[in-house]
Amino acid sequence: MNLDYFINHLSNNKAVISGLLRGVTDEQAQWRPSANAWSLVEVMAHLHDEEREDFRARVRSTLNDPAKPWPQIDPAKWVIDRKYNERGPKQVLDHWLHERDESLKWLSGLKSPAINWGNSYQHPAGVILSAADLLIAWLAHDHLHIRQLNELHYLYLKHTTSPSNIGYAGDW
Repeated sequence: MNLDYFINHLSNNKAVISGLLRGVTDEQAQWRPSANAWSLVEVMAHLHDEEREDFRARVRSTLNDPAKPWPQIDPAKWVIDRKYNERGPKQVLDHWLHERDESLKWLSGLKSPAINWGNSYQHPAGVILSAADLLIAWLAHDHLHIRQLNELHYLYLKHTTSPSNIGYAGDW
């Protein structure tokens, strides 16, 4: 397991994700392309809670005690229950940046060769996930939401500039 690779990419993604939210108005942050789609601020609040309550917590738990049940999470329900779309984008971004810094600090302290990335957790859904699988999924999760944030920017531009033709930019 090349931990430095993951630390570097999670750190780089901090700048990418931050850049996608800086300077966004409350209107744009809370805009949804459809009733079932998430807004920019909902994606960011999701990233914040996943950083703190899912990925970091579950990697830590799997490394320290793979037999211990993971903390329960419900990301889809959190969007509504935690009123993500009522939050301000700057506050949500600042909170996520703090949590990402905490994650990077924690991961940087794991460089000991005694870390067993093969420790595995038996998920109740029947899937066996190693600590390495979780770390890989953490980085992949960043990339999925970077793509989603980019798409929301594109769709907002299209929405707010209609009936202008943005087709000259190329196919989405």
